[in-house]
Amino acid sequence: MSRFLSDRLSALTPYTPGEQPQDFNYVKLNTNESPFEPSPEVIKAINTAEVERLRLYSDPECKKTVKAIADYYGVESKNVVLGNGSDEILAFIFEAFCDKKIGVAYPDISYGFYEVFASRYGIDSKVIPLKEDYSLCADNYCNLNKTVVIANPNAPTGMAIPLFDIEKIAASNPDNVVVIDEAYVDFGGESAVELTKKYDNLIVVQTFSKSRQLAGARLGFAIANEALIADLNTVRFASNPYNINRLTLLAGEAAINDKAYFESTRNKIIENREYTVEELKKRGFTVLDSKTNFVFASHSEKSGAELYNGLKANGVLVRFFNKPRLDRYLRITIGTKEQMNTLLDALDKIL
Repeated sequence: MSRFLSDRLSALTPYTPGEQPQDFNYVKLNTNESPFEPSPEVIKAINTAEVERLRLYSDPECKKTVKAIADYYGVESKNVVLGNGSDEILAFIFEAFCDKKIGVAYPDISYGFYEVFASRYGIDSKVIPLKEDYSLCADNYCNLNKTVVIANPNAPTGMAIPLFDIEKIAASNPDNVVVIDEAYVDFGGESAVELTKKYDNLIVVQTFSKSRQLAGARLGFAIANEALIADLNTVRFASNPYNINRLTLLAGEAAINDKAYFESTRNKIIENREYTVEELKKRGFTVLDSKTNFVFASHSEKSGAELYNGLKANGVLVRFFNKPRLDRYLRITIGTKEQMNTLLDALDKIL
């Protein structure tokens, strides 16, 4: 770091993204990307004429894409805000609803950006351990007098909590914001979007990166009551009112409107996940109950590091977290059936 960096950021440890190798053609199962191409409607929407319009600024209010999302989820446009990926939405939330007086609470094993944002904004954090079986106890998040942030389904475990637990948490913290990060909800979780109509302190965050094949386009959104969305738009317009580029807006609108393609690709991933879980268990793996497009698996005879390095040597990339309670596990993205069979063949060699 340079001598010019603010003291406020000197102790900041940034988020570590998954490997994106450019020098070898791996079977890439490490960053929870979709193995499928974007909807054909997305390809149609991003045409030469639209590329030529990149000389113009995008719509700062994102009207068409916001309306498409609102219509899909049965809410009003005033209940939706867009971000440059859901990470930007989460950053807005930490900035808007946490400060030195109002801290934040989140699980000890969850999405790594929560800790990063808390550190970046100097927010007091209450880090709540998951249970020994990696499940989340809703009672631990009740009556906290803090902003609550929960990934549901969780990452990297893949496990989910039911809607009645989310409602319990929201109802018990009426004077604080409760954020449910639903990046993976389309693969088997229960969305809390309907609960945002009942609880004025509840924000649901989702992304187009996983189930709608637009990880590289960077598009996320939040759904909440009008006042919370207005707060987030205040932060957004104070940061970058043109945060979503023209092509991403077109891609998002086309993707959300192509319901048939969404259902088809999502169902294939769920089917491939169940096949992979069954095959991993045959090979002696313990696999947590996943409601996501990845599985979290460990083997009694091999450490996570051994498995990770062995798979990489065989041309397969997965995610390994070298941390206590996680270092026996691999997080394995669900790809095509062919990709999953390549993974299994590589594991057979290692085992």
